[in-house]
Amino acid sequence: MRSMEEFAMEEAALPSAPGEAEHPALALANSAVALPGGHTADLLSTPARAEQWLAQRDLAPDGAGLAEVCATQLRSLREQVRSLLASRVAGQPALPAAVTAINDAMTRVPTASLLLWDEKTGPYRATPHPTTAIVEHALAVIAADAADLLTSPDAPRLTACASPPCNRFLLRHGRRQWCSTRCGDRARAARAYARRTAMD
Repeated sequence: MRSMEEFAMEEAALPSAPGEAEHPALALANSAVALPGGHTADLLSTPARAEQWLAQRDLAPDGAGLAEVCATQLRSLREQVRSLLASRVAGQPALPAAVTAINDAMTRVPTASLLLWDEKTGPYRATPHPTTAIVEHALAVIAADAADLLTSPDAPRLTACASPPCNRFLLRHGRRQWCSTRCGDRARAARAYARRTAMD
């Protein structure tokens, strides 16, 4: 019997679902994965894992020292993004709380490029996001990406993986309905098994 850590490591090794490389919001939504046998793998389960996930996407520096409250904020945004993606895929109205959460995350950090003055080099402009606001800045980037994805020409290509129990989302290319080759193989095997048992 495999441990939960082995399941988590196996899932972490999964290739990105189509669209994740271009959309951090899609990657965030897919960071908690349902696995066969009723198991799940959460790539944000601890502050260290959440920090690693952010650093891999250039949303936080290595060694940022995320606290549990930061990981909780990230997991909370994940649930709101998943809700919005599920609503879009199902063609249903979004939950107002999910829309509010995305808008709140986008507006929580300053976006104006402020005037700053260096004693040696003089005036310059920069958008401040001090290390104390690393997570807020990452949440704002992800929330803006979610809003962009949901309103972009790519939105009609958004779909859920068609291989239960997988709960990942992807941007469909052609007829592909699976987030990974493994899920595609599992779905084909399940169909073949169903055909064989129907003939018996």
